[in-house]
Amino acid sequence: MHFFALISAVVVVTVEQLVQWKYGMAGIVGLLLLTIGIRANRPGVSSAGAVVLALLVGKPAL
Repeated sequence: MHFFALISAVVVVTVEQLVQWKYGMAGIVGLLLLTIGIRANRPGVSSAGAVVLALLVGKPAL
């Protein structure tokens, strides 16, 4: 069990670093809102995080 916790922590840190590198502070805020909303069972918070991430990923195609 301890091994899986270590692996999941490494994955979380890696994903956070990739999001911050690609999308900056707004990406971290979106990921944080999404994570907090899911863990706290608050759909409004997780939806706000998902919208922030979707806006960052789906940049205007102009």
